[in-house]
Amino acid sequence: MVEDARRREAAGAAAVESHSAGLRRELGLFDLVLKQVMFIVGAQWVGTAAMLGHAQVFYWLLAMALFYLPQAAVVIHLNRLMPLEGGLYQWAKLGFNDGVGFLVAWNLWVFALILLSSYGLVIADTFSYALGSGAAWFTSTKWYDGAVTGFVVATIILVSLYWLRVGKWVHDAGGMAHLITFGALLLMPLVAISHHAITNYHPFAVAVPRASLLSVNIFSKLALGALTGFEYVAILAGETRDPGRAIGRSVMIATPIIALMFILGTGAVLSATPIGKIDLIAPIPQALTLGLHSFGFAVYIVPVLTMLLLTRHIANVNLLFAANTRLPLVAGW
Repeated sequence: MVEDARRREAAGAAAVESHSAGLRRELGLFDLVLKQVMFIVGAQWVGTAAMLGHAQVFYWLLAMALFYLPQAAVVIHLNRLMPLEGGLYQWAKLGFNDGVGFLVAWNLWVFALILLSSYGLVIADTFSYALGSGAAWFTSTKWYDGAVTGFVVATIILVSLYWLRVGKWVHDAGGMAHLITFGALLLMPLVAISHHAITNYHPFAVAVPRASLLSVNIFSKLALGALTGFEYVAILAGETRDPGRAIGRSVMIATPIIALMFILGTGAVLSATPIGKIDLIAPIPQALTLGLHSFGFAVYIVPVLTMLLLTRHIANVNLLFAANTRLPLVAGW
């Protein structure tokens, strides 16, 4: 029985590889690392974690130990076994059966719908920070959120029509923009401290956590929300050069980068924003605005950084959409 299952799995993998042969191999290791960082490091999560105060380091490390690192190990292992277009869908289909594969694909679609709807609000809120208070007449209207969301959806559909020939560059731009924005966020407390604008910055302070419904709620969001996504890039394995090695290496390279971005980014938000006043939708633009408000250059720098963050949000939604368009494709093979 085991041998029969292995033969079916091998035959199924061979069929997928034969169909994938016609796909353009657009993605290399650098592209994959940028995608991992861009997709996993959600800007809003540093605001959510900041609600824990200095206990955030403990909860981040606990979430990484219990979910993040095991998830990374599983993705690396399964991708080496089955580096196939469709990723998680193919792993479930070939490892179990068509029914399980269908349920996995269906859940990915539902996840995408929920995330796309929430990103509409995130993008609209971030864009309002970039426009500044002078545009309140526009950003406070009833149709503002809907108009921004509609524009974003139309844009990602247009980009996806050209597959990764265009999408690759959109994602790379989003990944680089995200790294630059986070770099500025991490430098912000240091600049502010040097000019005595901030006095409370302890990025690695570890407070003894208090067990409460709030802390358990936020911990579950960090573990099962913020620290997920390594499996998503594997959906594009058929469009990756040497996917069996490249995707696994991208996970190993991105893992420590992502961990530092989350922990240090949360510390930076805490240094500039009182816990009770954190904007949970757009905490980074808020922290940059508050942390640099006493500097004359902030009026120019903060909108630029906010637009870079906006670039990341749009690129991230495009990656989410592009990956989900592959699922009905591979299901029909």
